[in-house]
Amino acid sequence: MRNVAVVGFAQRQMKEFDGSPTMVELLVPLFAELYEQTGFTRKDIGFWCSGSSDYLAGRSFSFVSAVDAIGALPPVNESHVEMDAAWALYEAWLKIQTGEIDTALVYGFGKSSAGTLRRTLALQLDPYTMTPLWPDTVSLAGLQARLGLEAGLWDEKAMAEVALRSLSDAERNEYAVRSGGSSIDDLLARPLYADPLRKHDCAPVTDGAAAIILAADDRASDASETPAWITGFAHNIDPLHLGARDLTRAPSAAAAGSAAGVEGVEVAELHAPFSHQELILREELGLGANVKINPSGGALTSNPMFSAGLIRIGEAAAAISRGDAGRTLGHATAGPLLQQNLVCVMEGAH
Repeated sequence: MRNVAVVGFAQRQMKEFDGSPTMVELLVPLFAELYEQTGFTRKDIGFWCSGSSDYLAGRSFSFVSAVDAIGALPPVNESHVEMDAAWALYEAWLKIQTGEIDTALVYGFGKSSAGTLRRTLALQLDPYTMTPLWPDTVSLAGLQARLGLEAGLWDEKAMAEVALRSLSDAERNEYAVRSGGSSIDDLLARPLYADPLRKHDCAPVTDGAAAIILAADDRASDASETPAWITGFAHNIDPLHLGARDLTRAPSAAAAGSAAGVEGVEVAELHAPFSHQELILREELGLGANVKINPSGGALTSNPMFSAGLIRIGEAAAAISRGDAGRTLGHATAGPLLQQNLVCVMEGAH
């Protein structure tokens, strides 16, 4: 196996949509930031891979227009996945492992504000028995949270503790200032949004994009003084039909974590769009009280579709680059209610 590292990470997340830019306008400055971080130019990138959704954009092959951000000439080696760009990162990592390339730039983007997000995401459900009912994502998450509450796996206080930790740093997250409330009691006093969820339990609708550069061996060392070396990378999937699995668990997360090797991680960036889902993931991944969870704020502060998972990996890598941790975990989820899970473990030395 080749040694591969994250050597650059850039993102932009927006919860204010007045004059929201196009995806090309979002991506061009992100690519420029990555070139500045690594010293690479466009010609140094051996492979490009993106993650987005035609359903979210409302048109076929919508990712093609975003390729304009790369530039027309010379032609590039490019690919795309119709899901979170964390899976595009996995494809790029595999491409590097083949020896065909030494570097890759991965990016993801989505404009959640362009349509009715909660309804659009019903299209990922079973097309015969679930999608025709058009159950929205928040209502489904409410059912999942209720199952856990009734089974005694967590309580509303535990959910509020997750939300408070994510929203408590006003300097990091303006949403906390606007939403008010500075204690568990304040959060629990808020009205229900989708019983038993309150608004702070749910990720906000967010537009945004993110990009990561991967590099192998000496190319990584040349591009960064503190590369975040990938030591484990895996993803697994649970049954799609909601009646075919225990919704209070996520076996695919446990399997991915076991394959990636999560022992000894100091920081874990978990892609949990709802507060109770963080509780599920912590249990499935075996993360103890000594592991710092979502120091970036996580998806409860902003959740740009199809790049939020990539952002979790980027934030975990950034913790290594800043010297905040020596071993970190980045997690991404896709599908309804933690159906698909990906885990990327990184270290500051290899």
